[in-house]
Amino acid sequence: MLEAVVSLTALGVGLGAVLGLAARYLKVEGNPLVEEIEQMMPGTQCGQCGYPGCAPAAEGLVKGEAEVTLCPPGGKSLAAALADKLGVELDLSKMEDKEKALAFVNEDLCIGCTRCFQVCPTDSLLGAPQQIHTVISDICTSCEDCIEMCPTGALSMVTIEKTVQTWHWPKPENLFQEVNQ
Repeated sequence: MLEAVVSLTALGVGLGAVLGLAARYLKVEGNPLVEEIEQMMPGTQCGQCGYPGCAPAAEGLVKGEAEVTLCPPGGKSLAAALADKLGVELDLSKMEDKEKALAFVNEDLCIGCTRCFQVCPTDSLLGAPQQIHTVISDICTSCEDCIEMCPTGALSMVTIEKTVQTWHWPKPENLFQEVNQ
């Protein structure tokens, strides 16, 4: 029994050392611009931009395949920062920041079918089969995917009322341009 424990421990340590060395010496360096742009993005992986997440969207921006206005949760401030970083001309007159809204579950209509949280890209819907669902408001990105999927119409988008608890300073639109001048 002791021989088996010692041999498995030695095997684990040896293979771990080989994996550590392989990770260090066979590491593939990525594009640092892609990593910087990915850090600028909200990181919600919501898919509203048409890409499966923020990393592929950042790659598309660097390759020139995507517009800098692709991220609805980021709004105008992110579009301006991305345009400044990539050196691209930007017209923000067509882009408008949407009012922050959250999905709301009408408990009288919810049948617990789980279709809504199967399509939620940020897992902001919480529930179980045949039980009423709820929304985690800090995670919801207002993508409205759940509303289209709900068969009973129990989900709707509700704008957040501005109270002392929910009010935040507005995002400055030209913050990055002022800093760089």
